[in-house]
Amino acid sequence: MKAIPKFVIVLVISLFIAIPFLSTPSYAFSDTLTTAITEWEMMWEKDSSNTVQNVISNNKSGEWHSFSYEDKLPVKPANVHSAWLRFQLPAFDLARPALLISKLTAKDVKIFIDNKLIYESHRNYPYNKNEILLSLNPNESKQMVYILLHTDSAWLGLKKQIIVGENQILSKDYLKKDIFDVVIGGALVFVSLAMFLCFIFLNKSYLVGLSSLCIFIFSIGVMILALTPYLHTVYKDYGLVIYYMFDVGSNLLIPSIFFFFEKIFGRGPFGLVSRFRKLQVVVSTMSILWLLASFTSDKIGNLYTTATIFTFGGSIIIGNSLLIIFLVKYCLQRNKDAIILTTGFGMFAAIGVSEVIWYFIQDMNYDLFFWKWGILSFVASLIIILARRILQNYEQVVKYSKQLEVFNNELQRSEKMEIISQLAASVAHEVRNPLQVTRGFLQLLREKTTSDKDNSFMVLAIDELDRASEIITDFLTFAKPQLEQTTLLNVAEEIQKIEGILAPLATMQGGIIKVDLASDLYVRGNSSKLKQALINIIKNSIEALDKDGIIHIRAYMDDSGHVVICIKDNGEGMHEADLKRLGEPYYSKKTKGTGLGLMVTFRIIEVMQGRVEFISDKGVGTEAIIHIPSVNK
Repeated sequence: MKAIPKFVIVLVISLFIAIPFLSTPSYAFSDTLTTAITEWEMMWEKDSSNTVQNVISNNKSGEWHSFSYEDKLPVKPANVHSAWLRFQLPAFDLARPALLISKLTAKDVKIFIDNKLIYESHRNYPYNKNEILLSLNPNESKQMVYILLHTDSAWLGLKKQIIVGENQILSKDYLKKDIFDVVIGGALVFVSLAMFLCFIFLNKSYLVGLSSLCIFIFSIGVMILALTPYLHTVYKDYGLVIYYMFDVGSNLLIPSIFFFFEKIFGRGPFGLVSRFRKLQVVVSTMSILWLLASFTSDKIGNLYTTATIFTFGGSIIIGNSLLIIFLVKYCLQRNKDAIILTTGFGMFAAIGVSEVIWYFIQDMNYDLFFWKWGILSFVASLIIILARRILQNYEQVVKYSKQLEVFNNELQRSEKMEIISQLAASVAHEVRNPLQVTRGFLQLLREKTTSDKDNSFMVLAIDELDRASEIITDFLTFAKPQLEQTTLLNVAEEIQKIEGILAPLATMQGGIIKVDLASDLYVRGNSSKLKQALINIIKNSIEALDKDGIIHIRAYMDDSGHVVICIKDNGEGMHEADLKRLGEPYYSKKTKGTGLGLMVTFRIIEVMQGRVEFISDKGVGTEAIIHIPSVNK
């Protein structure tokens, strides 16, 4: 899961960095091999059947108007759908001369040189962008070029200077100009499909949000491909499909991004995100149905073209405004995903809204171009958010796995404790009585014996019987740890009593006990049982001390309302493997230890609704931390 987002992020960010350098709409020509034609003449044509011969023979100079590449496109008169352009080729002496005409706005184009038709393009769909590269003959130097333009839209004309030069140079730069839009659009389509194939194997609960991101990236790629003249020039037979790919992509764009936004940030204040998303789904569905209906009638098609310009522009403006408002709200809440998305979306919104506004200011006589730069930054931010979510899910899975391991260990420990409890309950009473009888008779025999050797044997036997009795007592405590008589215990007083008992033992071991106790700490429990639990832990700390050993006992109230008792020593410490086994029966680091003391301690604290945890470093020391719910006095 981690490798895929990194690959996608690197690819998209690389494209984002490259696009300002790769897709700049300019040519870099050598002055010695190219000549720019910066002025031409234009004449409106009311008779669509007029031939080039008639135009040349009926040279009405008053109807021709001069233009240059810096001028705006002229406003087309009403009921006029055609126009003629003419210009004179410069003198050239080139091995393979060529003519490059860029930014030619017309649906149908015919080019004539020396009264001969050398180029013709006819489209059955309203796409008006043309990038034309023509090979010339050396004998066409200084010839007049006539271009017949036809369209059903409001604009006709030429907006960029004409270049004459070597075919090899012009071909290279001609392809370079548009091929990067194809690469960018194709890469986004490929990335979206690859991401979707990967996402279908993820958690189904995230599939809607992730698939909406794929659709968003796919729609952006499709729109970029549909806008480039390169595909319309190379794949003329599929021009109709390519043209309406933009409409399909634009109808998927806004709903998909709001689907993704809703999955990441929720429905928004008053459910506005969800409501706008549903509205856009309805608008997009109606637009696609209207698109299908437009193929049946030119009138419906004209209405569709006009309506979709405003619905698409309005959706972008309104949608961007809503997203900006919501992102500002979430950024103020210090939402990291919102900050990332705001960075990318801010660039996209600023560029996109500015271009749409400029598009209408220019009376729709402007080619949307720079929005591609902003959209890539937006896509990059979305993928980064997606990668963060996948990594968070991965970390959550790891966390759950660790918790499951802890639960399994606790379950195994509980099963062991249950077995010991049952054994202790059934055996302890039966074993204790014979031990006590045996100890009594040994005590009587000891008093009557006169042999020192026999007396030492009696003492050893009695000590071992007492040790066995203590083990049985621990078993009974573990088997029945219920605190039959519970009272309100002052933790500070209980610890001070324990300090008085164990301070001499610590001194004998070469250490001291320090206490730091807060007042008014109360818990409910049995005084003797609590003392037993704390003594077991403190005795272990004392036995782990060397010279200059210190045992620091603290008691305080934490923020969750628990009394916390910390017992920390600077003794020999333990390895992590030893820590995990603390509390297991018959596991002890002592020579004569049974491990039952800590097992009983854990059991007593559990009955008091508390918990015990140990922190230790080998050679540094050990800290026992006890949490017990506090009660009011």
